[in-house]
Amino acid sequence: MTTPSPRQHAPGAFRALFMANLSAQFSEQVALAAAPLVAVLTMQAGAAATGLLQSAQTLPFLLLSLPAGVLADRHARAGLMARAEFMRAASLGLILALYLSGHLNLIWLAALGFCGAVGTVVYNVAAPALVPDLVARSGLASANRWLELARSAAFAAGPAIGGAFVGWIGAAGAYSLAIALSLLAVIFQMTLPKEPPITRNQRHPVVELAEGWQFVMRHRLLKPMFLCSIIYNIGFFMIQGVFVAYGVHHLGMGAKTVGLVLACFGFGMLCSGLISPWLMARLRPGLTILLGPTAGLGAALMVALSITFPSTLLVALAFYLLGLGAILWVIATVTVRQITAPGVLLGRVSAVMVTGGFGARPLGAALAAGIAAVWGVDACLYGAALCFLAQWLVILASPVPGLRSYGEATPA
Repeated sequence: MTTPSPRQHAPGAFRALFMANLSAQFSEQVALAAAPLVAVLTMQAGAAATGLLQSAQTLPFLLLSLPAGVLADRHARAGLMARAEFMRAASLGLILALYLSGHLNLIWLAALGFCGAVGTVVYNVAAPALVPDLVARSGLASANRWLELARSAAFAAGPAIGGAFVGWIGAAGAYSLAIALSLLAVIFQMTLPKEPPITRNQRHPVVELAEGWQFVMRHRLLKPMFLCSIIYNIGFFMIQGVFVAYGVHHLGMGAKTVGLVLACFGFGMLCSGLISPWLMARLRPGLTILLGPTAGLGAALMVALSITFPSTLLVALAFYLLGLGAILWVIATVTVRQITAPGVLLGRVSAVMVTGGFGARPLGAALAAGIAAVWGVDACLYGAALCFLAQWLVILASPVPGLRSYGEATPA
């Protein structure tokens, strides 16, 4: 299989990708904030149930990221993203229809959340692989920063908007907004330039998947980043999986307050995206990457501390710190990936990394549900803190902190 040379349609094409990404991310965050609130406030779901709901909504990242990588290397990526986003809009439409008819329950909410996440998986794998076709290599870090700013804005405003809609006008309003934003993303994606045809070979998909996996596992930088991402996301979703129930029952939050606290994660991402050019100009890439796991460890300790000292402000600061470190990590690590991986492998390499990160989330959410059901929410939050300690030690002991420039990110 061959990949067409970069088309360099920026800035016009990249602006369309940016707007599509912004709309899609806003839609996703509004819907993700609405789902557990609907479960807790209208279905009387507890921590274990919301943990299982989070697991169902993230399970496709574990099961389907690798096949999505093969699709992204075999098909036009812009068209693939548009179809994936339309699939997510359709799943949101079914949730809204069931809610309005009075037939929505936890099983339907989890099942349709799973279906919608299938579209999100394809979108998240294809988007980073599309960027080098639109932007020159020297502009990759800047392009990744703008895409992460869009995601940050969605994480900052989406949960707050979702919580506000559920609290003020009901879940129907939140899901209607999410559907409209998702369809807007499809429209922007359809304006992207038509990609040249891709010449395909007839190799078995498993062989192609193995190539991407082997590339990551043999690379001195990608492998520890992959392992760190797995542990980080298990810990993160151990917190996410129980937080709505923890916030409502232990900290006395309402729907709007939960949404605002979750929005602090996105606000931290937004602040990080804004200061990243200044910071990355002064720190070598290895130290920029290290800041993400370090901020995550500090945030997890704050959440654990709120068990003894209940404080909405403390957990809000923890989510802010998580977002602050996450964007620096993503911008730097995605740039390393895009520079390191050949174009014919980029979709599959991205899929492996997405599997390690997003694919670990259902494991974390399921683990949260199990621990919360047997030992309680407190044990779950303490376990998350241990995960964040482990991911920090993994990256600290690797060659990653010593990376002095992106030019050093070559296969090893």
